[in-house]
Amino acid sequence: MGRGFILAFSTIFFTAIQAQVLRRPVAAAYTGLGAYSLNHTDAFSFSANQAALAQVNGLAAGLYGERRFMLDELSNYSAIAAVPLKAGNFGLKANYAGFTDFNETQIGLAYGRKLGKKVDIGLQFNYNAILINNYGSSSAISFELGAILHLTEKLHAGLHISNPVGGKFGKDEHEKLSSLYTVGMGYDASDKFLISTEIQKEEDQPVNVNAGFQYKIASQLLVRAGISSATSTIWAGVGLSLKSLRLDIVTGFHPQLGVTPGIMLLFTGKSKNLQAKQQR
Repeated sequence: MGRGFILAFSTIFFTAIQAQVLRRPVAAAYTGLGAYSLNHTDAFSFSANQAALAQVNGLAAGLYGERRFMLDELSNYSAIAAVPLKAGNFGLKANYAGFTDFNETQIGLAYGRKLGKKVDIGLQFNYNAILINNYGSSSAISFELGAILHLTEKLHAGLHISNPVGGKFGKDEHEKLSSLYTVGMGYDASDKFLISTEIQKEEDQPVNVNAGFQYKIASQLLVRAGISSATSTIWAGVGLSLKSLRLDIVTGFHPQLGVTPGIMLLFTGKSKNLQAKQQR
């Protein structure tokens, strides 16, 4: 499949529909798996629900890249960072998908905080841009918001809404980013094992269920695996930790389109609680 075909298809596709399908990594459910948890949150967790940002206890950052269905033109790259402050936790996310002739970018600024011990809330504003060679570019502003309830120490549930209004491209605003509504739940069976499920409804798309688990085989080694029902995509990965760094090798498999390899790198600084103990 050449670049010309991909560019022509993308041009027709994006000019023919009113609601633009959200461009997410094939393994988006993998990177955001720890959102509904107290024991397994990492830098990428707030990409699934901004309220998860409230549980980040120290400076955290991450990089993720995938080669969708083994095609360079469909590559997807993400960078993320979380900074905890007294007034709440702030996050920054950047995403790039596509290639030189056709690409989409998004830059988001997020904020999350705790409302007591049982409720976390979060909000994110995004700048979205599309570029099609010889056709020009367009941009739009969108926002996301989420909440997570810690029903017990082990059971957590939440709601995430992306772009409920607005997010329209072009001077005539005929095309908009699609809305996405998600209900999620996670169960911390232990500090080693997490089960998580999301039910998603994207505008003009069928209902999707993301279900997955994380298991820490050892203090430095974990595995994640799961499935996304709408696309029948199976995803899995292995993470290896070394001090403050973690490297994950990720693979997604679609029965018709094939394999999507990915790699994720996470950095986690000292938690605020640990720093306070060291200062005493």
